[in-house]
Amino acid sequence: MDGSDAEPSCVLAIIWNLELSVSDTTTKKQSDLSDEEIRQLVAESDTGGRRPTGLAANIVMYVALAWSMFQLWIASPLPFSLGVFVLNDTQSRSIHLAFAMFLGYMLFPPLKHSPRTRIPVQDWVLGLVGAFCAAYLFLFYAQLAARPGQPTGFDLVVAVTGLVLLLEGTRRVVGLPMAVMATLFLGYIFLGPYMPDMIAHKGASFAKGMTHQWLSTEGVFGVALGVSSGFVFLFVLFGALLDTGGAGNYFIKSALSFLGHMRGGPAKAAVVSSGLTGLISGSSIANVVTVGTFTIPLMKRVGYKPHIAGAVETAASVDGQIMPPVMGAAAFLMVEYVGIPYTQIIKHAALPAIMSYIALFYIVHLEACKAGIEGIPRDHLAPLKNRIINILMTVSGVIILANVVYYGLGWIKDLAGEASVFIIAVLMLAAYIGLLKYEARYPELQLDDPNAPILKCPEVGPTVKSGLHFLLPVAALIWNLMIEELSPALSAFWATTFLVFILVTQRPLSAWFRGSRNVKGDLDQGFADLKTGLIAGARNMIGVAIATSTAGIIVGTVTLTGIGLVLAEVVEMMSAGNLFAMLCMVAVASLILGMGVPTTANYIIVSSLMAPVVVELGAQSGLIVPLIAVHMFVFYFGIMADVTPPVGLAAYAAAGIAKADPMVTGFTAFWYSIRTSVLPFMFIYNTQLLLIDIGSIPEFVIVVVSAIVASLVFVAASQNWFVTRSKWYETVILLVVAFSLFRPNFWMDKIYPPYNKIAATDLMQMIEKAPANEQLRVWVEGEDMKGNPVRKGMLLPLGEPGTPAQRLERFGLRLLPMAGQIDVLTVKFRSKAEKAGFQQGQKITDLEVENKRPDPAWIYIPTLGVLALVFVMQRRRVVATK
Repeated sequence: MDGSDAEPSCVLAIIWNLELSVSDTTTKKQSDLSDEEIRQLVAESDTGGRRPTGLAANIVMYVALAWSMFQLWIASPLPFSLGVFVLNDTQSRSIHLAFAMFLGYMLFPPLKHSPRTRIPVQDWVLGLVGAFCAAYLFLFYAQLAARPGQPTGFDLVVAVTGLVLLLEGTRRVVGLPMAVMATLFLGYIFLGPYMPDMIAHKGASFAKGMTHQWLSTEGVFGVALGVSSGFVFLFVLFGALLDTGGAGNYFIKSALSFLGHMRGGPAKAAVVSSGLTGLISGSSIANVVTVGTFTIPLMKRVGYKPHIAGAVETAASVDGQIMPPVMGAAAFLMVEYVGIPYTQIIKHAALPAIMSYIALFYIVHLEACKAGIEGIPRDHLAPLKNRIINILMTVSGVIILANVVYYGLGWIKDLAGEASVFIIAVLMLAAYIGLLKYEARYPELQLDDPNAPILKCPEVGPTVKSGLHFLLPVAALIWNLMIEELSPALSAFWATTFLVFILVTQRPLSAWFRGSRNVKGDLDQGFADLKTGLIAGARNMIGVAIATSTAGIIVGTVTLTGIGLVLAEVVEMMSAGNLFAMLCMVAVASLILGMGVPTTANYIIVSSLMAPVVVELGAQSGLIVPLIAVHMFVFYFGIMADVTPPVGLAAYAAAGIAKADPMVTGFTAFWYSIRTSVLPFMFIYNTQLLLIDIGSIPEFVIVVVSAIVASLVFVAASQNWFVTRSKWYETVILLVVAFSLFRPNFWMDKIYPPYNKIAATDLMQMIEKAPANEQLRVWVEGEDMKGNPVRKGMLLPLGEPGTPAQRLERFGLRLLPMAGQIDVLTVKFRSKAEKAGFQQGQKITDLEVENKRPDPAWIYIPTLGVLALVFVMQRRRVVATK
């Protein structure tokens, strides 16, 4: 998240902004607010709307500072090395929420007319009581562990008080929609017997419900809050420190220097800079006000209409949440929910995110073509040939440098062993100092006034070279995550530690290299920047911590009542067994559940409620989808709620900056984001878009190129413009071409069936002959929890070679052949088989083996031929009109 005090954001800011815009008696309309008012409004709301003074301000400041220091402490190796203040996950979560509850009540006033410059007594009381209730699991951990499931009267009082204060804190910090949703789910626990038959359950006692939600790790203090405490805080803090140091401004200026001179350059710069900010940001709305405050006025000045400028920034900022490595913190949650390594999550998420940004880049280009918009003039524009050569040399240099670093550091690790850590640290320090000395040759980047006229585009060389040292901590983070494969928490800790050093020393070192000798003053300013960044990181985490803990109420309700199975039945009944209709219903449900809910919380909600529905009903339809594809599907549509009217919060923020109509901006941004909405359907049916089951480099290249071309063709169809304005039948053809490139299997399946069925009695023979890590497709019959017959397709992974019994034993299954079918005799507890959904008593009735057929990629040849025909037709019209 953005760490700046000047231009941050949060959900409450936009909700308050919306309230201001619709009030015609007490305030001005949103589109009439000045830029200064917009910035002030967003800044106040992000840090809670209050600006206390005196002792209260100091208390709040030092509590926020203590929270950041606490999170760095528990993420570091020091507690285990020194044996001091070692906490388990439950205790850490408890303290984490206690900080958030206290700061939430201190900084977020309950009503619009509540005081902004002082903290009322009742908020002090509520904040302290809320912090005590949250810290109760830490303070009385030993006593609670000694009497599990047997709460005392005081335990229940604390649980009830804590839940009530958490819901009120959610209303203040996150917004009313999520507080209402959590309250409804909480009520469902106790009102189950009185519900309609379809969603009725036996209910739970008061003591059981409170214990489950507050005194255990199944509800509020569950996995979601654990991810917030263990991973998310550090990445938010990393982003806040990076932005405090000036990296946000560097990203924006660099993107503008590269792209500003192109047709519609500022809009293209907005797309790229939002993508760069999205690498470390945890909020689409934070992206809008961080980047959009600068890029939206630029887009308007070069000719984009206000609502289009706001929509472009909204779409780009929302896509920042699907961009690895942070993905609005969802990446870390997926590690827990899907059960695969973090590096795999990043690999699967990369191509769809890149496709989405390339498609948006093309959208703003088409909008510029339609409106005849040019770029910002540049003093010296090199010939096209020279520019291409420079780009190729730069790319080649980066590739060579990356290989030198990768293999060089690998060689150091092999040679020096454990001492390599110190050698690499010295090399990083030398690189940092060397870059600062090199940057001193160029003017320092200043934060420009976005409303000041821009007479020329910034020069690429001096702009990019003036902040290269900001890339070092990002590179360190990615290296630790992807190469060293450290845990996300430890990776973020080491990267943040390096960034802390940079933040303190960059000013005095830069000043020294520039000839200044005021080292003490610059060093003091460096420590002041560090303090500001630590406090900003903690303030930005208030909403995330409270949202994830409240989402835990919903998750706890699902685990306690089994509402997830009920939802699957409802969706199956309404979709009448049609898989595509089911996916559409899940998409709509995810949009609704995500409205008004922050990125992290909406993923928790939609994955808990909707992901099991897709898995179960997809299997019954014969579509065996990897769990990561299902979670990515619901995550994408949960994110789309930020841009979907009428609760598209990011669109309201952008409309405020652009001085445009919020609804028009929202609908335009939604139309631009249609390309992102299509992707989840495509990678459900074609998991190669998530880089799954790709066996060679040529296949990888074909998949990536075809996917990117498909995205561009879809954009051309949705914008009704390819080479020129499209006729209706050309738009239809472009849609068919895009579909064929996205999913060539659809047409190949019509010609050659993908699988052949064989008898289940051949299963043991197939298992014995199958190569290592082969997966067999089997059809299984059994009963659901209500005794209804169920038939579904499942995957049977075989692992390393061996006898059938050995391979099945490693998976966790024992099978018994019986008259034309195979019975599932036992399923080992907590085995891979149990996680895959196998149950004792099921029967394997059929096997499916891949049919030998031509590669579906052959479909690309006639598809591209049709695309070329459309290109020629439109090109002729362009020539004829000249």
